[in-house]
Amino acid sequence: MSLNNIFAISGSAMSAQTVRLNTVASNIANADSVASSADQTYRARKPVFEQMMTDALRESGWNASEDLVSGASGMGVRVAGIVESDAPLEPRYEPNSPMANEEGYVFYPNVNPVEEMADMMSASRSFQTNVEIMNSAKSMMQRMLTLGQS
Repeated sequence: MSLNNIFAISGSAMSAQTVRLNTVASNIANADSVASSADQTYRARKPVFEQMMTDALRESGWNASEDLVSGASGMGVRVAGIVESDAPLEPRYEPNSPMANEEGYVFYPNVNPVEEMADMMSASRSFQTNVEIMNSAKSMMQRMLTLGQS
């Protein structure tokens, strides 16, 4: 595998983790928002990742050698979409709330702040790992340039 390809692969992973961090931030920001009906209540969102096949990378301008294309099944990651959680919402009896419905209930999102914080830490560490991979590849490329010098 060419060192140039490492940048495309790590870059795709960093983009995917950025989307993951943004959805976590959105979930945490809306964790305490209330609504008077289940239909209007914010639902936790999660990104769905899929591996990019080498054909998709080639269409986007990535140039791989034929032996790499025939032997590799996936070379990167992309966000296939963002789905809403189907976990149940949390109705609470708060008759004095201005958002309460006729029965006195308000609906809270199905966001678990502890789970979101763990997701945020995981996405952040994954992003950092990919930065380190890119730095290592850059360092190797710089060393290769100095091999012929002496």
